[in-house]
Amino acid sequence: MAATFAAALGIVYLLVSYFIMPELWILHDRNRLAEFSKMVTTTEQDIPGDPINVGLVGSKEQIIRAFAAAGWDPADKITLLSSVEIGLSVVLDRPDLDAPVSALLFEGRKQDLAFEKPVGKSADERHHVRFWMTKTPSADSGDLWLGSASFDRGVGLSHDTGQITHHIGPDLDAERGLVIGDLQKAGQISSTYDGAGVGATKVGRNGGGDPYFTDGKVLVGVLKIGIPQ
Repeated sequence: MAATFAAALGIVYLLVSYFIMPELWILHDRNRLAEFSKMVTTTEQDIPGDPINVGLVGSKEQIIRAFAAAGWDPADKITLLSSVEIGLSVVLDRPDLDAPVSALLFEGRKQDLAFEKPVGKSADERHHVRFWMTKTPSADSGDLWLGSASFDRGVGLSHDTGQITHHIGPDLDAERGLVIGDLQKAGQISSTYDGAGVGATKVGRNGGGDPYFTDGKVLVGVLKIGIPQ
């Protein structure tokens, strides 16, 4: 009897959090969606996510090598196995260096690359960044990749939908600086410049309902060419 009740409760939770609440959010805020900048990502439920705040100029191979040199790990794609592994990492307080990150969409596409830098023993806290390759021409040699960097401060439930998610820290500019700073320390960046982003924001909210603030700029790092492997 108890097992049946628990199973029924689980099904109700999944229906409410992953189907009903996202639709109610969109219905309630449909008129506000047009107000959000194009430099803000969205969740797969079309809820505004984290803003674009970092960029890189270079090839896919250069980016992968650069983050490896800086001590960052590539994040897994979300699968049943990777979801179980990150859950065990948090519960058992043990490392999961390539724990998955959830999908966010920019220009209608999921991220092309994602990297993370664990904090502590488990995947409960971590620095992470997603990147999308753009069609925007770059003044430097290489493709322009735009990204969204944030700090996962712990696992919990979304304030808007009740879905299980990582909650982010509010200072997005600090995370942007950490990503570029680590790449610079590893000798991977030749120069940097600022680009236009979401604009100065003091009371932003991402797809999990977490507040954030930012000066709204995009810090772009130009990767060095011909870095020895």
